[in-house]
Amino acid sequence: MSQILTATAKDQLTIRSFLVRKDDLRQTQFIDTSFEQNSLQPGQLLLKVDSFAFTANNITYAELGDRLAYWQFYPAADPAFGIIPVWGFAEVIASRHPTIAVDERIFGFLPMASHVVLQPGKVSDDAFTDATPHRTSLPPAYNRYGRVTGDPDYAPDFEAMQSLLRPLFITSFLIDDFLADEHFFGAQAVILSSASSKTAFALAHQLHKRKAVTVIGLTSAGNRAFVEGLGCYDQVVTYDAIASLPRQPAVYVDFAGSADIRRSIHEHFGDDLKYSCAVGLSHREMNPPGKGLPGPKPVFFFAPDRIVKRNKDWGPGGFDLRLVAAWRDFMRTAKGWLTVQAGGRRDVETVYRATLDGKVKPREGHILSLWD
Repeated sequence: MSQILTATAKDQLTIRSFLVRKDDLRQTQFIDTSFEQNSLQPGQLLLKVDSFAFTANNITYAELGDRLAYWQFYPAADPAFGIIPVWGFAEVIASRHPTIAVDERIFGFLPMASHVVLQPGKVSDDAFTDATPHRTSLPPAYNRYGRVTGDPDYAPDFEAMQSLLRPLFITSFLIDDFLADEHFFGAQAVILSSASSKTAFALAHQLHKRKAVTVIGLTSAGNRAFVEGLGCYDQVVTYDAIASLPRQPAVYVDFAGSADIRRSIHEHFGDDLKYSCAVGLSHREMNPPGKGLPGPKPVFFFAPDRIVKRNKDWGPGGFDLRLVAAWRDFMRTAKGWLTVQAGGRRDVETVYRATLDGKVKPREGHILSLWD
């Protein structure tokens, strides 16, 4: 019979969570709820959420919370509010699982909260899959949690970079793989909006290595110097100069989600635009992506679907092997691009609102915690 293994003498603890209103992301609140450790069910874990990254990607999760079921991972008691998922590290502080012990360190998809209860299903030396009933129908890529004791790439000094960049890099890796698999739809150039965003410059890094297409970054005047300094774009153009781009077969990868920028690209390139890929919403617009535009209809890229495909194509371990090799290469370059800023509970709302308003500088990487 399994027993509760706990790292603290307290049977009851308080779980603090940060919530946002689903239909108005400017409305936020902290809530505290009591949790009895003795209420853990057989097979469950109680994790203390130590730290997590917060980027524009998390705002996209909130914007698409209903459409892509991000609100369903960690539902709030009040259905009008949601808990934004984040990527970060947590510590097992109580366990009723036979093979996962107290004090194990875990990396994965966590709530903006102080604690979380998970229910491992499939378990291996390096990871487990959460099998909490309400999550079994959700994309499996978000239900996989890494066990750092089984990760040869884990290093405590790089936890912040892993939280900030690795989940975003996976999306970039998959888009690069998809475009290359499609021979770039016959394009000579790939154009990336929101070029200063972390997912965009990770994709630019991957594309630049291939040397198969010209990589063009679109950005604001204020971020131009940063984007040029990255060294992974062949050309950097401000949004007001889109019309200066040469007409040539091109692919557009839209991280900004701006209807005006999208229309400018489609109208400028017309039939020379071979593919239009919608990824992010860093400009926070929810307009239908393709209505009334010349050229191809924008297609939303959903990374978990591509992971499923490549797991089938490449067989057991094939996806992870390729991803890890690409990640190691990216990290050698990216560690000089970001300045990590750590914050506690008092900083969560400030960073959230700055990110929501697009006021976080591209060189900043925020690591937060619900602990003081």
